[in-house]
Amino acid sequence: MTVTATPPAPKLELPPLKLGNITVDTPVILAPMAGITNSAFRRLCREYGGGLYVAEMVTSRALVERTPESLRIISHDDDEKVRSVQLYGVDPVTVGQAVRMLVDEDRADHIDLNFGCPVPKVTRRGGGSALPWKIDLFTSIVQTAVKEASKGNVPLTIKMRKGIDDEHLTYLDAGRIARDSGVAAVALHGRTAAQFYSGQADWSAIARLRETLPDIPVLGNGDIWSAEDAVRMVQETGVDGVVVGRGCQGRPWLFGDLMAAFEGSDVRHRPDVRKVADSVYRHAELMVETFGDEGKALREIRKHIAWYFKGYVVGGELRTKLALVTSLEVLRETLNQLDLDSPYPGVDAEGPRGRAGSPKKPALPKDWLESRALNDAQSKDISAAELDVSGG
Repeated sequence: MTVTATPPAPKLELPPLKLGNITVDTPVILAPMAGITNSAFRRLCREYGGGLYVAEMVTSRALVERTPESLRIISHDDDEKVRSVQLYGVDPVTVGQAVRMLVDEDRADHIDLNFGCPVPKVTRRGGGSALPWKIDLFTSIVQTAVKEASKGNVPLTIKMRKGIDDEHLTYLDAGRIARDSGVAAVALHGRTAAQFYSGQADWSAIARLRETLPDIPVLGNGDIWSAEDAVRMVQETGVDGVVVGRGCQGRPWLFGDLMAAFEGSDVRHRPDVRKVADSVYRHAELMVETFGDEGKALREIRKHIAWYFKGYVVGGELRTKLALVTSLEVLRETLNQLDLDSPYPGVDAEGPRGRAGSPKKPALPKDWLESRALNDAQSKDISAAELDVSGG
């Protein structure tokens, strides 16, 4: 791996992140991302730097029903120091049962609840980033989950967005409720559901939440594309740690940069094409181990390839071939056709990646915004929210 020096930076006076009985020496968290943060990708990231690496989101209902996919999602490598699981749920009873299962069967050391998903098929049923609008439902879910997690001394955290849109913000109320319910930390993505991933994350909202909740850890998420972005977020908002999502897609070495930056080191990873190609192949090998099916693993690796080679000089024909690989052998042969001695392209390989989407009116249940309490019809409808969600 090619490493280069940037202008020296002072060491951040940021203590290790404390989540209940867990200490995260490098206060960086890998955000759970469906189809991305499986055990293969988590291993790649861990090899570069310290932090807390969260598995893909799993639905509470699927976990309680023990579907094969949900059990795969919560599986961890034997050497994962902290087994971190993120749950999605809309029914307090089902969420409680899922947390109880994780605790009683010793399947997790840390549990996070998802209240940040902006996907229409989730929000139109009242889930994800739409849910904190209903204070009674949100409170019940968080209190139930914390109660069940505490029986096994497992710290429980939440991740959320600013709110539904700029006229319906929920993060301050939700943060206070979560703190009063006993969560170990609160993470805020500085966007609303209406923004999806477009525009800029509002770091001032993250700073406001930090000021509002001085007595528990607050984590910031949104627009961390480099180690320097993470340092700047800490300096501007006062957060206790950062959550990294799309910025590490195709860049597992970002966690090495983050650890170095937080320690005041000027070393940064700047991989040439050969190193990127080796990382892609290793990622694919680990995916084969994860899924036990070479065909499925190679289909899964395809979406990562565009992220890995963002900004690099790779001809259109080769990019097409890489997007159609069907085996490790074909992948290796195709990668060897690249100009492996081509250097790191600089800024073109950095910055935003992944699909940002565009601002849109959030899909919500009927009359959702008329009251911050559930009505009878909404109570019946929201029980179906988990059925249409990926994650097990």
